[in-house]
Amino acid sequence: MKRDPSKNLARKPLSGMTEGAKNGASRPVRVAVQLRQEVARLIGRELADPRLEGLVVASAWLSADLRLAKVYFRIATTSEGAELDARRKEAEKALERASGRLRKAVTARLGLRVAPELRFVYDEGQDARDRIDQLLDEVKRESKSDDTE
Repeated sequence: MKRDPSKNLARKPLSGMTEGAKNGASRPVRVAVQLRQEVARLIGRELADPRLEGLVVASAWLSADLRLAKVYFRIATTSEGAELDARRKEAEKALERASGRLRKAVTARLGLRVAPELRFVYDEGQDARDRIDQLLDEVKRESKSDDTE
């Protein structure tokens, strides 16, 4: 009995998968976007912790196997220095305390088989950008004062 070469299953692409999804790179990215939105919504609406006031979920990252998630957050405030550090530490404590509840809710809402471990990381990128803007403003002011003299 001869085999039909057109029925070779090894050559057929997996149904419903694109080239980007085959290498595993795009699914963690897509799920990370959904995870960020879901965590932000849960923190804003369902967690009544005053330590999370003004918390902004900046981004999320998921490992390729979807078992580890890093959620980057900022605090929308005009506080600086020690006061900002204190608020950040309080927010980290509140997030760690709520991580089990968030993990369970996110897993159910996103339809994941395995609940990813949530790690919360303060996003210092915005603080660095703000500091650079502040330094540039100082340089502009100094150059204007030098020009007028």
